[in-house]
Amino acid sequence: MRWSSFNKGVFLVNCLAIIFNPKTKKILIGKMEPDPYVKKLTWSFPGGRPTYGRTPEESLKYEIRKKSNLKVKVKKLIFARIPPEKKEFLILYYYCETTNENVRSGEKFIEVRWIKPIEIKKYSTTSIDPYIMKFLKQLK
Repeated sequence: MRWSSFNKGVFLVNCLAIIFNPKTKKILIGKMEPDPYVKKLTWSFPGGRPTYGRTPEESLKYEIRKKSNLKVKVKKLIFARIPPEKKEFLILYYYCETTNENVRSGEKFIEVRWIKPIEIKKYSTTSIDPYIMKFLKQLK
C-alpha cells in the first residue's frame, strides 16, 4: 500500500500504555529492538497494534503481557495523536495501573525499566506530545 496516495483517513493504529505503579510512583518503559517504521525510536511505552476480534483495551493487555510479563488494569483512554514523525500512525494512549513490580523484557523489548514519570524526556528519542508530558507530571 502506498501511504502517499492517501491524504486523510487511513492509519495504522497503535495502542500504548502509560503504566503507573501507585505504590512506587513510577511508570514502565521498554527499550525497543530496532523498529523498521520509526528508526529513531529507542525507549517506548509498552503496547502494540490492536488485534482483530479483540477490543483495543484487550489487545493492549495482551501486548503488555507479551512485552513485560505484567498484568495491568486499563483505566481509561487519555489521548490520541498522530506523531509528526509518522503521519500514517494513530497512537492511542491509555492510562493503566499495576501493583506488580516484577517485570521482564519480552517480545520487541530488550530491556524494561521503572522510572519516575518526569524522567521520560531523558529516555525519549522521538517527540512527546505536551499533553502527555502534562499528564505524566501530575502522576506524583
